[in-house]
This record gives sequence, C-alpha cells and structure tokens, in this order.
Amino acid sequence: MTETNDGCLRVGQMAPDFNATAVVDQTFKSVKLSDYRGQYVVLFFYPLDFTFVCPTEIAAFSDRHAEFKALNAEILGISVDSEFAHLAWIQTERKLGGVGDLSYPLVSDIKRDISAAYNVLDTESGVALRGLFIIDRDGVLQHATINNLAFGRKVDETLRVLQAIQHVQDNPNEVCPVDWQPGGKTMTPDPIKAREFFAGV
Repeated sequence: MTETNDGCLRVGQMAPDFNATAVVDQTFKSVKLSDYRGQYVVLFFYPLDFTFVCPTEIAAFSDRHAEFKALNAEILGISVDSEFAHLAWIQTERKLGGVGDLSYPLVSDIKRDISAAYNVLDTESGVALRGLFIIDRDGVLQHATINNLAFGRKVDETLRVLQAIQHVQDNPNEVCPVDWQPGGKTMTPDPIKAREFFAGV
C-alpha cells in the first residue's frame, strides 16, 4: 500500500474515512465508511440534488443495486446537500425530477470536508465534481475517476471495473487486459508467459 505526504489522494492508499448523516429508507442514519470493511464500496459524488444529470445517475445506480450487492459491494451516493434536501428529493417522484425510493444511502457532505478529502470539491462553485471511487474490502482505494459537471457516468463500466478488481485480488498471478469482461482471457504478468495471451489476439 502506498503512502504519500503531499495531500493528494491516489489509488493504492487507504480511502479517507468519514462519519456523516445519510438518508437510508427515508430515515436519518449515521454512516461511517469504515462500517463497510469486509465489503467493496462504490462511493460516488454528484453536484446537487434537484438538478438534471444527477437524478439520472442516482436512479440508474439504484435500479442496478442488486447486481452490486451480489458482488459484496455497497453503493454510497454523496453531495454537499443537507440530509433534509436528500430526503425531500427521495420523496419526490422521478417523473417530477426526484429520485424516489433508493436502494442505497445518500450521504450529506454539507461541510464539504468529505469532498475535499477525496479531491473532488470545486471550490469556485462549492459543489463536488462527479468523482467515483471503488474501495476494496480492506478500505484501500482501487479505482478513481472524475467527470466534469455536465456529463454522467456509466453503471456497466463501474460494474466491469469492480469485477476486474475482484478478479485480480482473488487471482493475484493474473492481470486483466483492455475491455476485459468476467470469463474473458486474462494475462500472466511475466514476459515469457504473457506471450501465450498475445499469441491469441
């Protein structure tokens, strides 16, 4: 595991822990990242409740939540809104721009310290960019992407990356090549043994 002292979050480091209020099943609950040790966590930041791209992402992840749970993973959505704004948004129907009932917690980062810790806070606008982080069972950050505000992410790609992470952790003598899908060919990271993979492509 890598450690740095420059304040920049990088893959291979422990993911910054946090303790914050979340909306879970339309109730307020204290959530700590460290509560999910032993599970994978897909932590994604989005700019604001009651906006435009955000509800499409949040609803899409909720609709596919069972697929993540089957992979021993929990999803946590987070923005700089209060838990009260989250609750109001959840209580608003999707056809009216709300997100409806969700299958995973929406976390409030009203003090913006979590967004800052994950290096996604846009200080000019005061909101988080679309950061997505996959954290493994030991709390280590394995994947990070950050989109600008105007375009959303892809649930299928998040699932694919999660599955690739799990595959290489369960099979430490293998690596996953480009566009790898579960059941696809992997590679042995050895200059001689890798020739078998390259000979087949």
